[in-house]
Amino acid sequence: MSAASRYHEVHARSLQDPEGFWAEAARAIDWIEPAKKIFDPAMGAYGRWFAGAVVNTCYNALDRHVAAGRGEQLALIHDSPLTNSVTRLTYAEMLKEVQTLAAIMQDFGVVKGDRVILYMPMVPEAMVAMLACARIGAVHSVVFGGFAAKELATRIDDATPKLVLSASCGIEPGRIVQYKPLLDQAIELADNRPQACIILQRPEHVCELKPGRDYDWAALRKSALVNGKLAPCVPVLATDPLYILYTSGTTGKPKGVVRDNGGHLVALKWSMEYLYGIKPGEVWWCGSDIGWVVGHSYIIYGPLIHGATSVMYEGKPVGTPDAGAFWRVIAEHKAVALFTAPTAFRAIRKEDPEGTLLRQYDLSQFRTLFLAGERADPPTVEWAEQQLKVPVVDHWWQTETGWCIAGNPVGLGLLPVKHGSPTVPMPGYQVDIVDEASKPVPANTMGSIVIKLPMPPGCLPTLWQQEDRFKESYLSEFPGYYKTSDAGFKDEDGYVFVMGRTDDIINVAGHRLSTGGMEEILASHPDVAECAVLGIKDAIKGEVPCGFLVLKAGVSRSPSVIEKEIVALVRDKLGPVAAFKLAITVGRLPKTRSGKILRGTIKKIADGEQWSMPATIEDPKVLDEIGEALKSRV
Repeated sequence: MSAASRYHEVHARSLQDPEGFWAEAARAIDWIEPAKKIFDPAMGAYGRWFAGAVVNTCYNALDRHVAAGRGEQLALIHDSPLTNSVTRLTYAEMLKEVQTLAAIMQDFGVVKGDRVILYMPMVPEAMVAMLACARIGAVHSVVFGGFAAKELATRIDDATPKLVLSASCGIEPGRIVQYKPLLDQAIELADNRPQACIILQRPEHVCELKPGRDYDWAALRKSALVNGKLAPCVPVLATDPLYILYTSGTTGKPKGVVRDNGGHLVALKWSMEYLYGIKPGEVWWCGSDIGWVVGHSYIIYGPLIHGATSVMYEGKPVGTPDAGAFWRVIAEHKAVALFTAPTAFRAIRKEDPEGTLLRQYDLSQFRTLFLAGERADPPTVEWAEQQLKVPVVDHWWQTETGWCIAGNPVGLGLLPVKHGSPTVPMPGYQVDIVDEASKPVPANTMGSIVIKLPMPPGCLPTLWQQEDRFKESYLSEFPGYYKTSDAGFKDEDGYVFVMGRTDDIINVAGHRLSTGGMEEILASHPDVAECAVLGIKDAIKGEVPCGFLVLKAGVSRSPSVIEKEIVALVRDKLGPVAAFKLAITVGRLPKTRSGKILRGTIKKIADGEQWSMPATIEDPKVLDEIGEALKSRV
């Protein structure tokens, strides 16, 4: 830990002189034309960064590193235990692949501003496709591979893509997920059909192509290479969109978060150096998926803009083949840092609570573990610290922001860790806790977490073709602020504590209680691997908390005994005001593929309300198991 972190002076300067701060950060980017205004408050809903600047994101991720003589450095290590393969691409090789695919897309008539949907598994071609879109100024929208046809259709209709890039299948432990039937069905359901689909045929499953619409990826690539077709970079405005990413779990018309080129480049470059403490040339691993914002920012763009080597992993934290999978990847590829979701570590801890598998690998070069995606409960953080003997950095951000809101900046010198807090706001973010009247509340008082406008570079400027909805969803409730829809508090040192979504604050007989705080207590029990607490309807108190527990592997004690201990533990820590009387042991919790627990859906089942199957759910059968458990207890 640094004796003297530079954080406080850097953050203060970013708020006192935001234009000066971000103009300086922007020098790390290669611009075709510099900004006419670093920030233009007259543009967009709350202003735009780097107005008038001209740039190309792909050039900054690939070409400039090759031009600087670093073409032989690895850009990508693709590790797939599911196909038992490792693929490595240098910056020069990646550039050639991207130039080739970009030229193919141009042959299909794709020009600057056109949209291209990617419906891809975790393969190198997915990275190539995203960068190829950025190269020619096309706007990509990645839809999680294997997403339901109906949900894919709504995104096709909203983005109106000229082209879809997909694959024959995705691979999960023990099964093949055929993508082509889902894509065909989605196109049938959509009103705005793409002109063509380029399909990557994977050897594990070869699909049929529809003549006149579907084209074989490998055949197009081979032809383009023979003909020497290579697309140059197309200049775009810094304020032009780079991508659209639809937020998960939307109903009706989806919310397409827009990311622009200039602010995104500047923010991600800054974060790789100063938040994550990574040097160009080092191996960095983000264990997410390209379907999520974390994958966009820190598998694809962030590491490559910074000149690092990015690991892309097609596998799971457990089961491919065991709970030592993450340690193998770190050791084999000499990764200095890992960024993953807390749920991955809860899964590893559940299967290997003593960390036996960890000790089979050499992790001597590993420096830092970063956790984000959901609240990192203190027991999981403490377990990771004990096992890894390196700093474990919880940090908090959203699809909408594209990078960290609050974290612990390794590159500026670590601040003291407080378990349960993602630490402090990053430069450019003034994070306030306010009441319903938008008035800041005292330290250690629960309220709505908001960000003072303008948002820093990299954050969403709008929603795709829905400016009014953007203002209504994010800017109208708390004037002058962006609404995060998260609830929490700041302590006397300015540390942020994110206790859950604002709808995760339950009202028990007039007392506002955080389900996140209760989950912290449940997770502290030595037999609990993971848990979820939510408020369910109660005729007398309005709502009462209900806890769901998943026990660690190898626990032989009776679940009913453990449940009684949990109830007593909450009573002891929070008092009778919590009215916590119901703990239910289940085999597993329903989650999205990014690892977020589907608390809202569980609540609807518990309350006997109508519910629909979430599009992002990893295994639908888990909800039936939850329903059965609730029937016998509620």
